[in-house]
Amino acid sequence: MKLILALCALVALAECIKVPLIKGKSARQALREKGLWEEYRLKFPYNPTGKFAAQNGVESMTNDADLSYYGVISIGTPPQSFQVVFDSGSSNLWVPSTSCSSQACQNHNQFNPSQSSTFQTNNQALSISYGTGSMTGILGYDTVQVGGITVQNQVFGLSETEAPFMAYMQSDGILGLAYSSISSDGATPVFDNMMSQNLVSQDIFSVYLSPNGQQGSVVMFGELDSSYYTGNIYWIPLSSETYYQVTMDSVTINGQTVACSGGCQAIVDTGTSLIVGPTSDISNINSWLGATTDQYGDSTVSCSSVQSLPAITFTLNGYSFTIPASSYISQESSSCQTGFSGSSDSLWILGDVFIRNYYTIFNRENNSVGLAQVA
Repeated sequence: MKLILALCALVALAECIKVPLIKGKSARQALREKGLWEEYRLKFPYNPTGKFAAQNGVESMTNDADLSYYGVISIGTPPQSFQVVFDSGSSNLWVPSTSCSSQACQNHNQFNPSQSSTFQTNNQALSISYGTGSMTGILGYDTVQVGGITVQNQVFGLSETEAPFMAYMQSDGILGLAYSSISSDGATPVFDNMMSQNLVSQDIFSVYLSPNGQQGSVVMFGELDSSYYTGNIYWIPLSSETYYQVTMDSVTINGQTVACSGGCQAIVDTGTSLIVGPTSDISNINSWLGATTDQYGDSTVSCSSVQSLPAITFTLNGYSFTIPASSYISQESSSCQTGFSGSSDSLWILGDVFIRNYYTIFNRENNSVGLAQVA
């Protein structure tokens, strides 16, 4: 494998293409504050693997009530700013438009095509299905700025209708970072254009999510930064070049296999907040933790027991990656929730609960994911 030599910590600041990520309020928190959480999770059940289901060119995603990391991009000339989720589990860029009448658009920034001198469209329809509804709109082309990089003629979606759930998410839209093969309507993803337009020094992007919600989270394009990790980078080859899918060997607690016996497939996904696995496996993990699972799939433990909970080890490509209880338990008021969610799918998703522990490098040149212990 070709060595990645350009470390952002060692080069001039102008060459570091860093986008700060803000850990904001999640949809779950916003709904709880309004007393609407119970109603909404009954009406819009969480479908964590819905975004990975192929639907004849229609990209399928799910609204994740616990997503809370967002970054700012701009679109158009002069630039119009938007908060987006940088999502390695999808491939399209879309933001709300001024033609959108849904409630979800009214309380978010909206792109106004008439105010951009570089905007073009052929009015091609776009539809993206969600686990909790859908987004429909049209495709447009314009200049997109991400962390100081200017991408010319970038195709993006302008939403005209959005699912009600989106009204409670802080982000305006989503910037997908997965492969073009899963892009809806064949739209070229932003990072693919960065590579083809020679806007990045290397065909990689990396993510650092600061532990415990502290400031300092970033997504970095074309570079990695040695100040964010300690020790070695462990490279895991992709088993599928669609999402960032890898082969997972096992999940163990105290050396005993508790899930993924005999191996399974997992997707490293910045656009999912929890660690998701087959319901039977997740139930076994939560049972080991002494957790109680409610009718909605939320599993909680006694907050007084968190200190004594075991670490959980995920083995990928023969390398062990261990997550301590302090990372997989989140506390809201008097409730302590585990960071594991069950799904009817056999696929695992290693979301933010996992990524917060490991500086994560998505390598498009070698089709691999690099993981290193966060500093």
